[in-house]
Amino acid sequence: MKNIFEGNVVHGQKEGRKLGFPTANVEFFGELDEGVYAGWAIVDGKKYKAGIMYRNGTTILEAYILDFSGDIYGKKMELEIGKKIREIIRFENDRELIAQIKKDVKLIKDKI
Repeated sequence: MKNIFEGNVVHGQKEGRKLGFPTANVEFFGELDEGVYAGWAIVDGKKYKAGIMYRNGTTILEAYILDFSGDIYGKKMELEIGKKIREIIRFENDRELIAQIKKDVKLIKDKI
């Protein structure tokens, strides 16, 4: 069974954008283990590879959609959760976080 969630894209803190990795924040009211996942985002009927993060205690899935640009605020989006690629890690600084995100994106591009 696939983990597919659908929700509206909502505004967030824009932290990902500041780091060079803008995310689509999708309202989420399901069950999922905390972590970073390889997966897919379906936007306007087109499927894109995505890195998807979920933190316990939140109602948001954050999706960095690879090879995508555009304004999707307020639109419905489907997120298909694939393999968990890592746990949530606390980084000492933005440089370390950006380096890890780059590794995650490479893994997603190469493996799914």
